[in-house]
Amino acid sequence: MAFSYLESQLAHYSGMVHTRDEARRSEENAMNRVAVVTGAAAGMGLAIAQRLASAGNQIALVDLDGDAVTRAAAELRATGARALGAEADVSDRTAVDNAIARVHDELGPVEIMVTSAGFDEFQAFTDITTEAWDRMLAVNLTGTFHCLQAVIPDMLAAGWGRIVTISSSSAQSGAARMAHYVASKGGVVGLTKALAVEYAPHGITVNTIPPGFIDTPMARRAEARGDLPSIDAVAARTPVRRAGTPDDIAAACAYLCSEDAGYVTGQAIGVNGGWYL
Repeated sequence: MAFSYLESQLAHYSGMVHTRDEARRSEENAMNRVAVVTGAAAGMGLAIAQRLASAGNQIALVDLDGDAVTRAAAELRATGARALGAEADVSDRTAVDNAIARVHDELGPVEIMVTSAGFDEFQAFTDITTEAWDRMLAVNLTGTFHCLQAVIPDMLAAGWGRIVTISSSSAQSGAARMAHYVASKGGVVGLTKALAVEYAPHGITVNTIPPGFIDTPMARRAEARGDLPSIDAVAARTPVRRAGTPDDIAAACAYLCSEDAGYVTGQAIGVNGGWYL
């Protein structure tokens, strides 16, 4: 059946409106915010920084390894991104405040924060010293606290913010010979949920990604020490039959940092290949 002239014009107009709506949504989803990623010199943190930069954000990469994070930032700038590298020990509040002050000076107020800095250690529970316990919590948990407390005022002022903490699936399932690590990451999960409730009315979402087995330099070092089975052995037992990659974590993080994730807060988004359901 042939369309009438009026019907064809209406169809044409509807198509134009649809195209304009798609363009508007695309423009809204294009990010141009200042993002800080800690632990960004390598592994998951670096992949997250690269992914957020590819979405159009300005990136501050923060890491204990000043040389490595400076190189990583330079590589991002070579792709056309606006990026800086800052050396900081996240367990040192003064160092964190100084890094954020530099971000303010060179990029602007922070609206996205991803806390990926951390380390692991394998010890029998009875062998964990008070010093080892304190250092683990100082970096993994208190370091997260320092970073988030330093940037939340920017987000409150903007009425918008995205926070993603990197925790661990071991905080959900437990892990032998890692009591201090599991406790620190469990604290990160609890902190995430508390802040999600506190800041939801202010346009700030707070979520955590508890990764499963991810093929990172830290995992390779643990494998070399004999603390973990081989990457291939773990991959063979993983339901999806492969190890995770830093890009898997970065993809989930990019969504949680986007406009589209405005109704997602207080959640633990497992990226684990089916290990923890």
